[in-house]
Formats: sequence, structure tokens, C-alpha cells
Amino acid sequence: MTRSEVAGKAGVNPETLRYYERKDLIPNPPRSDGGFRLYDDSYVDRLRFIKRAKDLGFTLAEIKGLLELRVDDDATCRDVQTQAEEKIHEVDAKIQDLKRIRTALSNLADACAGGGGPTSECPILDAMEEETALEDMGL
Repeated sequence: MTRSEVAGKAGVNPETLRYYERKDLIPNPPRSDGGFRLYDDSYVDRLRFIKRAKDLGFTLAEIKGLLELRVDDDATCRDVQTQAEEKIHEVDAKIQDLKRIRTALSNLADACAGGGGPTSECPILDAMEEETALEDMGL
């Protein structure tokens, strides 16, 4: 298959495939006598794996580690579970951060009278300018 065909089957951009090759997430494919890359279905599977892992929030570096675990004879499911648990903790921390941000924004929006007043009297903009205002909100 060509790069475009593999990328299309995997649902990624052909440039993404090239980028993953440069990052060693995808092995360099063999080449034809004419110098064309020769991809097979294993590349489609690998690209889909990367895409799903990204959807779960894993970074490319973390995905590379997961791919290495897949072929490491000494690796166990526990090693993979550890990676997943670390990601869960990271996601939980992000959720808490987002909740704090949402609460702060809600408080700022509630403090704003809205309407057509001048922006020089906007409590939302004022809070963003004041050094301690957002700190007082836990940000």
C-alpha cells in the first residue's frame, strides 16, 4: 500500500504517518526497487493503536513506551496496568484543575452585571489584571 492508502485506512493524515515514522512510533517500511515505501496491514493496525491511545490521553512518548511493552518479552500486563493507572491519576488531576477553573469563571460571570457598561468596569477583566484576584479563587 502507499502512504496515502495506509493513512486513509487508519483514519490519519499521510503527514501524520510520516511524523510517526520520524518519531520512531512506526518502523520505516521496506522499499521497492523503485524506492517506494511498501506498507502492509500491520502499519494500519499500528496507526489505529496510536490513534486510540491518543484518544485515551496518552502522549506520543507514552504511546511509544506502550508499543515497546507490547514486544518486550519481560513485560507483563501489570506493567501496562501501571501505565494506565498513572494516566488515570493524571486525568483526575486535570479534572480537578478544570473544576477549579470552572468555579472561578462562574464566580466571575456571576459578579459581572453584564449589560452595556464599559469594559473598564468589568469585574472579569479586572480579576485577570489583578495579581491576587485569581489566586484568591484558587488559581
